[in-house]
Amino acid sequence: MAADKIRVLIVDDIAETRENIRKLLQFEPDVDVVGAASAGKEGVKLALELDPDVILMDINMPDIDGITATEMIRQKSPYIQVIILSVQNDQNYMRRAMLAGARDFLNKPPMGDELISAVRRAGEMARAERAKGAQQQQFVAAVATGSSAMAGNFAPVAKGKIVTIYSPKGGTGCTTIAVNLALALNSEDTRTVLVDANLQFGDVAVFVNVQGKNTIIELAPRVDELDPDMVEDILVKHESSGVRILAAPQRPEMAEQVNTEQFIKVIQYLQRMYTYVVVDTSPILTDLILSIFDVSDLLVLVTTQEIPAIKSSRLVLDLFQTMGLGKERLIFTMNRYDKRIAITPERVSENLKHEISAIIPLDEKIVITAVNRGVPFMIDNKTQPVGRGILSLAEAVRARLASLESDSGLVGKR
Repeated sequence: MAADKIRVLIVDDIAETRENIRKLLQFEPDVDVVGAASAGKEGVKLALELDPDVILMDINMPDIDGITATEMIRQKSPYIQVIILSVQNDQNYMRRAMLAGARDFLNKPPMGDELISAVRRAGEMARAERAKGAQQQQFVAAVATGSSAMAGNFAPVAKGKIVTIYSPKGGTGCTTIAVNLALALNSEDTRTVLVDANLQFGDVAVFVNVQGKNTIIELAPRVDELDPDMVEDILVKHESSGVRILAAPQRPEMAEQVNTEQFIKVIQYLQRMYTYVVVDTSPILTDLILSIFDVSDLLVLVTTQEIPAIKSSRLVLDLFQTMGLGKERLIFTMNRYDKRIAITPERVSENLKHEISAIIPLDEKIVITAVNRGVPFMIDNKTQPVGRGILSLAEAVRARLASLESDSGLVGKR
């Protein structure tokens, strides 16, 4: 059906390029090229008239450039995803494009498979953003009319906070931090759910010894009919702490059954039910992981004292700046800190020009034993240095979220 297709608008001042791109896309059953523009201003006008999901945007055009046009379109229709096309493989162009709100950046002429893959990723994000906007409108309408049905869905918490744990380097202990941080944040007043976003090889269920039970697979196909009772039935309760768990699929090939749009809808629904949604991620920057960053309230970036981990942190901090992800939404954390190693948190902070806000000391005996037992160390070792490190991180998370909320309130009053 045409309504299910990804609607694409092409904006390029060269007629041959427009036609070549149209030919590349015309045989894709899930893509519909709804229009083409030969200049930036015309592209902005058609974007507002045709309401596409994805725009393929040239940078260099005779009236306004593609980056300016992207900014104008995204201001009026933030769910429209823009893919910039340029003959110039320039990092400065890429940075400016992403700051303007572009979703992707491809070299001209794009390869067919590369272009189609990028369009599909952007199309999924456009649908997720549209759905998110529709939910917000429903909520506003429900509040205005006092709808009891909608009130039931939104009643448990005003709006929970998504806290994502990420490291660009594997093996830095992200899952250990995510699991134990979730336990530290959880209480009767601040109910917490722990979500595994490493869909192929996630280990959260192993760390809390609940493998073999329900996973995201049970929720993903039903994202448009979720209700609190259904979600509670599918989430696994960690008996010792009360934290709810949403595990990754049990086999790697099952990851394909969950798409980005479904996953984002699930964690945004969990925001209605829980004070904290703690998300464990994989190092690879897939479209899913980038989409999780987009909806996260706070990102805990994890490094260690190893040079490869610090190098990777430098690269991802630069990327975050390019993406417009401000430092205020980041808590930079050093895990497995060993005082015997000369690379101190202070040196790393100075070198990367980003403060390390939390330090979790090395304690291999406690941590490895906890993992092998499937009993998080925050259950019976919270008073040990490694446990106190997690408690310190939890306090930093609470304080930063409170500060962000306070700043948001002040902006709203201006």
